[in-house]
Amino acid sequence: MKLIERYILKRATGMFLATLLPLMAIVWTTQALASVNLVTDSGQSILAFLRLATLILPSIIPLILPFALVIGVAQTLTAMNSDSELTVLNAAGASRMTIIKPVLYLGVALSILSFTVDNFVEPYSRMAVRKMIATAHADLLSSVVQENTFRKVADGLYVQVASRRNGGVLHGIFVADSRDPAYELVYYAREGAVDENGSALVMKDGEVHRKLPDGNVSIIKFDSYAFDLTDMTKSAGEATIRAKDRDLPFLFNPDPKDPVYERNPMSFEAELHRRLTEWTYPLLFALIALVVSSDARSHREARMHPMITALLTCLFIRWMTFYAANSAEESRAFIPIMYLIPILTGYFSIRQLVGNKRLEIPLTWEQKVKEILVRLRLTKPASASDGNPAP
Repeated sequence: MKLIERYILKRATGMFLATLLPLMAIVWTTQALASVNLVTDSGQSILAFLRLATLILPSIIPLILPFALVIGVAQTLTAMNSDSELTVLNAAGASRMTIIKPVLYLGVALSILSFTVDNFVEPYSRMAVRKMIATAHADLLSSVVQENTFRKVADGLYVQVASRRNGGVLHGIFVADSRDPAYELVYYAREGAVDENGSALVMKDGEVHRKLPDGNVSIIKFDSYAFDLTDMTKSAGEATIRAKDRDLPFLFNPDPKDPVYERNPMSFEAELHRRLTEWTYPLLFALIALVVSSDARSHREARMHPMITALLTCLFIRWMTFYAANSAEESRAFIPIMYLIPILTGYFSIRQLVGNKRLEIPLTWEQKVKEILVRLRLTKPASASDGNPAP
């Protein structure tokens, strides 16, 4: 690699990292904060929250990498053009490949990284997150022992205890159960405990209030009562593994007996094709940034900032891929579109770069824009001395 190519690669990499780290920090923080309630409600420690937040990180890396790259490359080349470095390279006889090669190296490296994270690291982290969430939901003992605090154990079921004593004994138990629309149950007990299997809450010396829809209330006192938790802990402790949580070998050969696959097999097929296409977007977005900002231009030439042009173009392409991937879960007709978008984007970008063409507004559009501006009196009409007849 030539000295100038190493210089461009170093600048582009530095700008890419300067863009990537703040974006990743913002997105990661918002995703991690969404899990705070889960950790606090289940009585988990701060270490559990940090572990959960760390496992979320691989899921956001493939989404942020392409946009951080297009911003970094476009801003680097724009700054080099402003410093007349691109003009000097052009005047010195350097080919456009001198600028293109280092950016392509960076794009290929990030595409390989995106493929690795998307197909191997992220499925593992997603599986770990789902199992951790399921375990937290199933850990009812840690939910009910929060003193003097109402805890939502399940929809329509709330538990509160006054205090916890040695040996796992709970004092001052209150349970409100409105899961059955035919009646509401309220339990009071002087003390109780969760059994060793976590399948029942055994309450002693209390009473249960049964309220019917017509307003009638019946009260029953008891010396000992076992509140069944078996169905709840069984359903809460099972992690639902979706298509996005599976690794690449499973998507190529899914288990036909998998309950999620039986309900929606097309989601696994759509996820497979998404994995085979989206890893290319760092390279494609690098090509778009090169098309927009790799040519030397005069400072007096009026045009939209290259970074804005490149970013808007990439956002539109990314939106199309999201739409095609989501629609592919309902119809296989969108699967070819998932491949056509990156193929056509890469073809037109390479054609533009190989032909050494500049990205400009067509002449007819430019004339129409000038006519509109003249009519709005935002610019002066061309004079005869400019070589064009005045309108």
